[in-house]
Amino acid sequence: MTMRVVGYAYPWDVVAPGFVDRARELGVDAVAVALSYHSTRAATPWSRETSTVLAPTAALYRPVRDAGWGSLRPAAASWLPSEDPGADAVAVLNAADIPALGWIVLTHNSFLGVANPELSVMNCLGEQYPWALCPSNPETIRYCATLATEATRGLNLAGTVLEAAGQMGAVHQCQHEKTDGAWSPAVARLLSVCCCEHCAVRWSADPDEVRMALRGTVFRLIAGGESSSATPEELLPGDLATRILAGRHAATDELRRAIQEGLGEGHVTVHASPDPWATGALPGLTPATGQDVDAVVTPCWTPIDTSERTVREARAQLPANVSVGAYVTGVAATPRPELPSDAARLAAAGADELHLYHLGLAGPARWPHLQAAATAAHSAD
Repeated sequence: MTMRVVGYAYPWDVVAPGFVDRARELGVDAVAVALSYHSTRAATPWSRETSTVLAPTAALYRPVRDAGWGSLRPAAASWLPSEDPGADAVAVLNAADIPALGWIVLTHNSFLGVANPELSVMNCLGEQYPWALCPSNPETIRYCATLATEATRGLNLAGTVLEAAGQMGAVHQCQHEKTDGAWSPAVARLLSVCCCEHCAVRWSADPDEVRMALRGTVFRLIAGGESSSATPEELLPGDLATRILAGRHAATDELRRAIQEGLGEGHVTVHASPDPWATGALPGLTPATGQDVDAVVTPCWTPIDTSERTVREARAQLPANVSVGAYVTGVAATPRPELPSDAARLAAAGADELHLYHLGLAGPARWPHLQAAATAAHSAD
């Protein structure tokens, strides 16, 4: 069984000269084009006029209409010349008979989190994460459902890809990041537990006791200098971890279902991790995820042994009719000649799809490795 190959791109990549020819040469089965995205400084290695595109804020790459946004209203991509860059990109793909997927980034939005700190994730120390809209908050749910509707409105899409359809956490690039490597995996998981009032009501436990248990465990681990990978179930007293995780998963399911209601019918892919405690762009799978979506894309940017295990774990958690995608990156300062063999190994581990990041960021020096990976995916047994 061959793997389906999906390439990712920004709207400005797709409309640039040469993109369609490269996509055809690569042999992708679909292109996921960003219709909403977080702030970024993106390299443009295929351009002969620029080196980067600076997106200073998260934005909706469609016209921002008065559409019942509530208290959260996205920014428009005012730095781009088009008023509808998302539709322009989809039109280019449609004209080339390349299936287009709508790539929608949801709770990851520093622009809205800074303006509305009360709607962002709050850790056990009372600190806000402005890049992370809390998925338990009704305003976040309303915003994400409206975003899905508005991002895909009127477009000829073969499906949608949902990123950050759940909770963002403590580990994230923010400002000039100086926390990399500071926290053990155990501390990062605990600091990623949202303790806002909307999450707290889902715990079925005394909120102050939960916050104190989290806080005490965090400082004990830090003071002890432990490089712990222990799970919250191993660290927190009683069944607190079970209660916290159940609340988070309930919020994730509610958010995802509201988004899908906004999308209506169509093929839905969600980025998620088989680690139930994962937060970020690929938040943890919930027991109900496989009942609601058509495909799940798992993080495979780590060494291949770890990535194979990730694919196997995702496959084991999902129904047979839900595809498992392996998300790999061709963006690197050094060559990636291992990509083709990695694709074959991921297929053998149970991956049905290969998701390639990124058709705009991976320049000419890395293109042969993406081509070889796509070929390996299409010829996988």
